[in-house]
Amino acid sequence: MNKEAAGKGTKPAKQRSFTVLPDHNTVPKSGYVLLLLLFIVAAYFTRYTANPGRPPIIVMGSPVPLTAFTGVFSWLSSICIIFMVVFYGKFGFISALFIQIAQIPMLLVNVFVRHIVTSIPGIYSNLFTIIAILIIYFNVRKVNSYQKKLRDQAVKDSLTGLPNGFACRELMKDLVRRKARFAVVSVDLNNFKNINDTMGHAVGNKVILEVSDRWVRLAESWKTGTYDFIGHLGGDEYSIVIQGFSSCEDVENSINEYEKELEKKITIDDCDYFMTACFGYAIYPEDAANIENVVSGADAALHTVKHQKNADHVKHFTSDLLKTEHKLEMERKIRGALDNDRVFFNLQPQYDINHKLRGFEALARMTDAEGSLIGPGDFIPVAEETGLVDRIDNRIFIKSAEFVSRMIREKGADITLSINVSVRHLMKNNFLDEIKEVITSTGIPADHLEIEITESVMIDSMEEALARLNEAKKMGIKIAIDDFGTGYSSLSYLNSFPADLLKIDKSFIDVMNTSESSKQYVSTIVSIGHVLGLEVISEGVEMPDQLETLKDIGCDYIQGFIWGRPLSAEDAEKVVESSI
Repeated sequence: MNKEAAGKGTKPAKQRSFTVLPDHNTVPKSGYVLLLLLFIVAAYFTRYTANPGRPPIIVMGSPVPLTAFTGVFSWLSSICIIFMVVFYGKFGFISALFIQIAQIPMLLVNVFVRHIVTSIPGIYSNLFTIIAILIIYFNVRKVNSYQKKLRDQAVKDSLTGLPNGFACRELMKDLVRRKARFAVVSVDLNNFKNINDTMGHAVGNKVILEVSDRWVRLAESWKTGTYDFIGHLGGDEYSIVIQGFSSCEDVENSINEYEKELEKKITIDDCDYFMTACFGYAIYPEDAANIENVVSGADAALHTVKHQKNADHVKHFTSDLLKTEHKLEMERKIRGALDNDRVFFNLQPQYDINHKLRGFEALARMTDAEGSLIGPGDFIPVAEETGLVDRIDNRIFIKSAEFVSRMIREKGADITLSINVSVRHLMKNNFLDEIKEVITSTGIPADHLEIEITESVMIDSMEEALARLNEAKKMGIKIAIDDFGTGYSSLSYLNSFPADLLKIDKSFIDVMNTSESSKQYVSTIVSIGHVLGLEVISEGVEMPDQLETLKDIGCDYIQGFIWGRPLSAEDAEKVVESSI
């Protein structure tokens, strides 16, 4: 792609001259001409009225000498001169100084040759005006220098002098206002932390300066075929705003040029360094309709590249990456919660049909670093996918078992703790060892412990799952089949399972009273459970009519909001005390 093709639209400012904060001297140049004309008029009338031989003018019936107005016009001309200095900087100062100095010889001729003594105040006025504009000009220069420093601090990175994140966003805002098409590239240098840790921050800073200089030179050379704007966001992070491209291929070709420039050997203090980077980009307006989303899209693409760790270092944003980014972010939150003890349990009561407390189901809960609750529907699927669910299971297992064991010892409660166990956790080689360790460390009796498994275990490694469950059964632990009826179970599988309890899924309870067939389906599940010698519990019971139906069809236990929502340990202890 050549520069002519890239240049369709507005060509951006040169990289190093970019600024997003306007100079305070924004008076249009036409104002200078107006001030000059006003000065000339005022100077003419100053000379005209200074002649005592002029006839007076009549003001309100009284004669007033023209010399009375000399000071007014002199003052007006001085104001014009001062305004030139204030509003037009060096050019205005030179013009004003020249004008004032040029008047002095004429005034001296008037006094010493023509003997016009009224010009004497003019000499002093000019001298004082010259002193005033000198003072004003040099003070304004100091103020401008300070303001420039403030502007630079606002828009430039202190280390590299490149535009910072604020400047990049201001540029993007301007492009959006002009409805210009652009790409945002998020860049992260690979393994830069190792240089800082091993060689020191001074060397790390020199590397960053070298990378920045190389990329700026490349951007200003137009060799990429696009108009590029380089920003340094801090540390090893950069942002590139690319304009003047016609396709994603053009954007990636430009990025490849920066990657090639980066990968050239960097020599600092006689040591050679070889750098690489990851690049993620998104295009406005195709990929996102606003600045926040296009930046987030570029970041999501970058994080995907870093996570994949393959040979391809450049990634274009697609909507699918949002799911990947969400997964990565949730994985970070889960790991942070596990490392900082922000995983905890709630307990939902289970009752028999006569409202006698049977026990509790332990439910996993988690908060983020700010203390906000993260729903189990958000973190459990990610935990299962990333292999973290067994750590969560074990954490909840230990904490809730400690609570129930204490209730049994201190309150004399005859209650059961029901724990959800994922298929992944069940199939771990050390699963039974973990169970034994929990029983030993917490002191909970094995016969007061119940493991809930889903029907999927019946089709995933059936023989191994049965072996583990039979071992748990021998230890005295109860086995419950969770969400029964939603999977692929058959009576032959069910008959071979060492189960004690069937749990009817909430989805069946919700529609149970909407039709006779739905009611009969739930009734059939209860009957099958009883035929096989199992007890049956219905979860998600919320309405009185649901409770009455379950009583009529002979369901053994109830779990749901109608008799108890998930509780904290403190509130669960009160429920235990009230049931004794």
